[in-house]
Amino acid sequence: MRLDFIYVPVKELAPALALYRDSLGLDEMWREGDLTVGLGIPGTETAVMLDAQAAPGSGPGPMFGVERVDDWLAGLDAELDILQPPSDIPGGRIMSFRDGAGNCVYVMDQSTAEG
Repeated sequence: MRLDFIYVPVKELAPALALYRDSLGLDEMWREGDLTVGLGIPGTETAVMLDAQAAPGSGPGPMFGVERVDDWLAGLDAELDILQPPSDIPGGRIMSFRDGAGNCVYVMDQSTAEG
């Protein structure tokens, strides 16, 4: 498991980019359509993902990468408060849950990504 990025749902992408990219100096790394942008944090390997198409009930939180979401979940020795069960995304699978304090935690894989 590795921390891939911090997930930040936003209402509108343009004002979020004005803050995170233009004012705070994060580097635009990638885009997925017109609603999702990955921003690198200078000097680190971690990124922030701004998402203007967030699922209802989702909040900001860490996005952990694993080899395969379904295998990770099956091997977990804990009950989770699942927000979003494993589902397909471009290039892989994603799921989310709330920790004991109510924070959102995301787990994804890129198991079907080409490359």
